[in-house]
Amino acid sequence: MIEDGRDKNTLSVCIITMNEADRLRACLESVKDLADEIIVFDSGSSDGTVELAREYTDKVQVTDWPGFGIQKQRALDEARMDWVLSIDADEALDEQAQQALKDLLAQDHIEEVAFRIQWAVIRHGKRLKHGRSARAPLRLYRREGARFTPVAVHETIEHPPGKVGRLPGYLLHYTARDYGHALAKNAKYAWLGSQKYFDKGKRNRSLLVVCLRALWTFFQIYILRGGFLDGRIGFIVAMNYMQGNFNKHAGLWILTQEEKARKKNGTADQ
Repeated sequence: MIEDGRDKNTLSVCIITMNEADRLRACLESVKDLADEIIVFDSGSSDGTVELAREYTDKVQVTDWPGFGIQKQRALDEARMDWVLSIDADEALDEQAQQALKDLLAQDHIEEVAFRIQWAVIRHGKRLKHGRSARAPLRLYRREGARFTPVAVHETIEHPPGKVGRLPGYLLHYTARDYGHALAKNAKYAWLGSQKYFDKGKRNRSLLVVCLRALWTFFQIYILRGGFLDGRIGFIVAMNYMQGNFNKHAGLWILTQEEKARKKNGTADQ
């Protein structure tokens, strides 16, 4: 990590982990020379993740698992530097992004309050450049006044008003170890999404809408966002997203039906 005392903007890197020993080192290697501190919050790994993280930082904590938003906020609460890079254990900055971040932190004045970084998703040995992989998530932001939304999944960072820039380079995202892992993640996130929507008061009473949403997801990713340009893997990934969207809204439909049944039985009991 960078030594203290330099006249520059300082950087905290925050990472949450759970059994990521096979992917974490690439992440840490990509940020170790940029960070003034690295903060790792682990949720009880059993594969050596914690030991690996401690090779790079002494700021490692092992906690329970409260959900993505709350866990990332826990890590952010420990940050003390001017800027924060929130990066996942299965991600890494490429060389261009590393240099861009180094140059940014060396500036006397940074007018932006946050930066997006272009994703480069790696799936089944192929680097995808289109579809959902063309997104640029917001990962770099001023620490003061920033907070994560306290949700179980698909959390967002809320930062103070101001200009949001885009950092040159790519955020490499090794999203799935193999196809089985991709399917498991798809199912997990779909069900978490169903529960998140239900808890926020959303309801789904039409299976037709469930099907139409899924088809629209495929059309949007594969056609409108150019997923077809990523070849056969692009087709498989678009189908995976369609399946995930179907499962998420089908889950919401099931939760809606169960709630309806509970209300009906409650009325009948009275």
